Amino acid sequence: MSNYYNDNAARYFAQTVDVEMAPLRERFLALVGPGGHILDAGCGSGRDSLAFKNEGFRVTAIDASHRLAELASAHIGQAVQVLRFQEVDWTDAFEGIWACASLLHVPKSELPGVLGRLCRALKHSGAMYVSVKYGKGEHAVGNRLFTNLDESGLYELVQQAAPLEVVEVWTSPDRRSGRSNEQWLNALLRKA
Repeated sequence: MSNYYNDNAARYFAQTVDVEMAPLRERFLALVGPGGHILDAGCGSGRDSLAFKNEGFRVTAIDASHRLAELASAHIGQAVQVLRFQEVDWTDAFEGIWACASLLHVPKSELPGVLGRLCRALKHSGAMYVSVKYGKGEHAVGNRLFTNLDESGLYELVQQAAPLEVVEVWTSPDRRSGRSNEQWLNALLRKA
């Protein structure tokens, strides 16, 4: 997975850094609370990390691609850790976790364990935003794996990663130019 993003980091950065995500961030931030500590899990270009910092939140950003981490670090003005979701090892560290279009690259068989790791990283009552491509099953595009979820798949996954609970689930079109025909499943979760 990360080889694709290492090999195409500059192009991916340019395609995503200016995508308008404010409406999604606002829904998430309403559950985090002012000045909370947010983990941007799979930060990509760093677009959302920078927005969170500019709104007064503390941010820890991670990405599996070392090239994207370098570009994002320069963009947001702080170090981005090169870390895979399977290596996340924080406990009760964050008021919020933002996993925007990033968990979709985790194999379906590994998603419950990854979501469990992210849940452990949340403080009690912490909020998590997750988005994946809408659908069912896994498929490959080039050398990238995509794991799609629909509502029932999401609820099943969350049940396996207790003590998370679903706050809200909705679908939305892709926010990138020329891709509005692609649908995304969005979810706000809270640690019970």
